[in-house]
Amino acid sequence: MSLAVRMSKLFIAGMTGVLSACSPLQIINRLTPTNTYKVTQGIRYQHQARGHLDVYEPVARDGYPEPAGGYPVVLFIYGGAWDSGNRQEYKFVGEALAARGLVVVIPNYRIYPQVRYPAFLRDNARAVAWTYQHIAAFGGNIRDFYIMGHSAGAYNAAMLVMDPRWLQAVGLKPDIFSGWIGLAGPYNFYPITYKPVRPIFFYPDYPPNSMPIDFANNADIPRAFLGAAVHDNLVNPKVNTEVLAAMLKKAGVSVELKMYRGVNHETLIGAFAKPLRWMAPVLDDVVAFIKEGHDQRIHP
Repeated sequence: MSLAVRMSKLFIAGMTGVLSACSPLQIINRLTPTNTYKVTQGIRYQHQARGHLDVYEPVARDGYPEPAGGYPVVLFIYGGAWDSGNRQEYKFVGEALAARGLVVVIPNYRIYPQVRYPAFLRDNARAVAWTYQHIAAFGGNIRDFYIMGHSAGAYNAAMLVMDPRWLQAVGLKPDIFSGWIGLAGPYNFYPITYKPVRPIFFYPDYPPNSMPIDFANNADIPRAFLGAAVHDNLVNPKVNTEVLAAMLKKAGVSVELKMYRGVNHETLIGAFAKPLRWMAPVLDDVVAFIKEGHDQRIHP
């Protein structure tokens, strides 16, 4: 079931007129400001299918002037159980972060049934490589580079920063990141109980070293922000987010753990949207985490 369908009860209730024909994410995006960013859409980063990305740039204004070295950069990987999702559905995430003075990259990547693990990780690694090579032309400072994901996208982000195989394939290392942000991520989900995901990870013959927790004892992992809803019926926050946070801390990685009430698996990312920010301060917390890293780099 896609994120858009799961969020429908919250966002479609009470909607009338033209909005009644829209998906929940379309409704959010229609209510998203358009004067706080500029976007370049459909940039090809690889020649595979679904190989395009969008770049959101801040509009320089009072409070968010362009820094001398460029804006911090965030590559956002959306979720959808590795079988759904599209970059254009997440305009509200691009706007939320660009309006706070960040350059945001949102790539598409191949999904099931076209591909299975680990093809989507290879795609995301290529999107990282494109960003690393080209984002300066969009006002981004690659020395302030973060990767962020929600749900399945948080798994992808975690694997790229924790398992060096994927970035090595594109000539990079995880130390290019100043930090990473995982929201409601499945980091520790074997054995798989959610049946639609089973074929993606070759159930019951799971590939070795295919879980983020397999790599959590590495002290060189970039600093992390891990957020989840206290009540999440899709991805258990205790065995995923809390276990990973504890393992990373034990290894000596700097981890900021935030558990949010008042939201669930879907609305945790929905709270980035301007009409829904009252639900949880997740946007403020993520931006503060990035700003802290920027300040540490400028004033070590």
